[in-house]
Amino acid sequence: MRIILLGPPGAGKGTQASRLTAKYGVPSISTGDLFRARVKDPNDPLGQQIKAILDAGTLVPDEITVKMISERIDHDDCKNGFILDGFPRSVSQAEALEKMLKEKNLKLDGVVQIGVDEEKLVERIAGRFSCSGCGEGYHDKFKQPAHANTCDKCHKTGTFVRRADDNEKTVRERMHIYHTQTEPILPYYTERGMLKTVDGMADMDHVTAAIESALEPKNGGAAANSPKKFG
Repeated sequence: MRIILLGPPGAGKGTQASRLTAKYGVPSISTGDLFRARVKDPNDPLGQQIKAILDAGTLVPDEITVKMISERIDHDDCKNGFILDGFPRSVSQAEALEKMLKEKNLKLDGVVQIGVDEEKLVERIAGRFSCSGCGEGYHDKFKQPAHANTCDKCHKTGTFVRRADDNEKTVRERMHIYHTQTEPILPYYTERGMLKTVDGMADMDHVTAAIESALEPKNGGAAANSPKKFG
């Protein structure tokens, strides 16, 4: 299995990638995780090159990002496949990825977009909060603690916190970036007959099942391939 998971921030790519990793035994590869791991190693020339770029406040060039992905998928744990979580993010990255895989005599099995309703996604993310003691998650609308200001799991009081970026303004800014930078690659994969879209607003189990179904050749008919508008 060699697939790409696409979708805006908050769509659940990381969660679904973890589930697929557990079931199929292939690693999930996130460029963000790779960047963080490599810049920590002072003996990694590419990692130090990336660190210098990030410290300067500039974007890592596509050729470096693709090189990093290329080196990662050469590891033994990728022999049976991999899941690219949120990469590529532009047409140029998609083209570079296709070229790199071709040089390795590899090809993608599919590209899955986790579609979302933007207004519902904003509501989902902006309402999140958690217990700072045990990490139990809650929501203003969908999951309030049974007793006000007291965690259901660890029973501590006054420990609820919200992430600084879990607010409507930040979510809408991220959605704008996704619309302008990443969505243009959807036609790229549609033209190649590779793009499938699943409803990311369903519960997690249903989303997982939909992704697995979309990736099965026998289920690759009209329902799996037909585009669906979200938001």
